[in-house]
Amino acid sequence: MSPKRGDDVPAPSIGTEWRLRFATNEAAKGWGELCNEAAGNARRCYEALRSDPLSPREPDRQHRLRGRLATAVLGGITYPQWEYEVTAGGRVRYLVDEPRRTVHFVYAGTRHPKDTDA
Repeated sequence: MSPKRGDDVPAPSIGTEWRLRFATNEAAKGWGELCNEAAGNARRCYEALRSDPLSPREPDRQHRLRGRLATAVLGGITYPQWEYEVTAGGRVRYLVDEPRRTVHFVYAGTRHPKDTDA
């Protein structure tokens, strides 16, 4: 999607930073809601995913999903799926494309996704 008048200006990736992209319109909307609800935490999430989306340093906050959620398909390609806990309920789910150093947001929201409850 090309930027349009009124859209936020994305920060360019520099050095070893990763590119962050929305994989769905729902993720883009949810990210906006997260930023409105918890701007500081959303910014920490943004910075963490730009610098190291595969980090094992804070497993309670940032971790790879397991079981049926361990991977997801985007554009016919299977990627590892991770989650970042932005707030007690707010989450960002993302796919990691290592060769392209790109993180695809597939879910962002102020509520915990229900698919992990099963």
